[in-house]
Amino acid sequence: MALLDQPPAQHQWLVQDLWSYQAVGVIGGPPKSCKTWLGLDFAVSVASATPCLGTFEVDHSGPVLVYLAEDSLPMVRLRIEAICQHRGLSLDALNLYVVDAPSLRLDLAEDRRRLQTTLESFRPALLLLDPLVRLHQLDENNSGDISRLLGYLRNLQRRFHLAIALTHHMGKRSHGRLGQALRGSSDIHAWSDSSAYLQRKSDHLVLTLEHRSASPREPVPIKLVTNDDQLGAHLEVFDEPQPDENNPHALAFDVQRLLTNSPHPLTRTELRRRLRVNNKRLGDTLLVLEQQNLVVRTSAGWTAGPPSAGSTPDHHPRQLNFA
Repeated sequence: MALLDQPPAQHQWLVQDLWSYQAVGVIGGPPKSCKTWLGLDFAVSVASATPCLGTFEVDHSGPVLVYLAEDSLPMVRLRIEAICQHRGLSLDALNLYVVDAPSLRLDLAEDRRRLQTTLESFRPALLLLDPLVRLHQLDENNSGDISRLLGYLRNLQRRFHLAIALTHHMGKRSHGRLGQALRGSSDIHAWSDSSAYLQRKSDHLVLTLEHRSASPREPVPIKLVTNDDQLGAHLEVFDEPQPDENNPHALAFDVQRLLTNSPHPLTRTELRRRLRVNNKRLGDTLLVLEQQNLVVRTSAGWTAGPPSAGSTPDHHPRQLNFA
């Protein structure tokens, strides 16, 4: 024990609140939920020391290595150029490198050797691999196969002292924690140190964060912004409308939305802070929601009530009736 390094005095971030320093993890979401856009925004941030999504500050910048299995190289360049244009960055000066191999199989010894040689050469701070399903031909539901694959990636993280982000699909079934909805073996969720989950909510996306060794910040609403000329496309954080003070249904809707999106119970104090509402009005709304089984009070705080029959993970908060 005496030979072990002392832990840092406080939690270390690669990107504050978004990704822990030298962490492995998943950028997860259903198809067409902008996982690749988020991964590239993250990559450009680390490579340029500029805030991810214009919000999350970079603590440790450095070279970034990216492999996108489902996009052609011209499309990869177009996406990165769009983010750089929005940030006012020069693509030529960006400390980011793209693997141009036609395929990368992490279950093949030769591909592993080539990847390790590349890591030796560039020594990146972040390795982005997108998506996991295209990086192997194993059975995703076979915990033994997936565990060995993830063990290999963990070994790369420790050997080269880098962070690794995998994009991965989430299934359609609802789960208590978003990481449990990741497709395939539950080992993927257990392996992750930091993860970012994207869910579509009507006309925007919600980004929910999870960390092994730090408390997550509240879910963040984001959207993909495109210009008429399709240049400068990028993700950005936006402010959702505040509840109408004169409409009790608006506050009830926002309470349900927060609880549905949260990976953990929220205390009344947390709800008041996030909703910016007075204690009595919040208490009256929680009482009505609780009476109609739309929210549940637990020892750790408030959670969303059980889903109604036929609901999906992206269901809207259910209607309630005020007397």
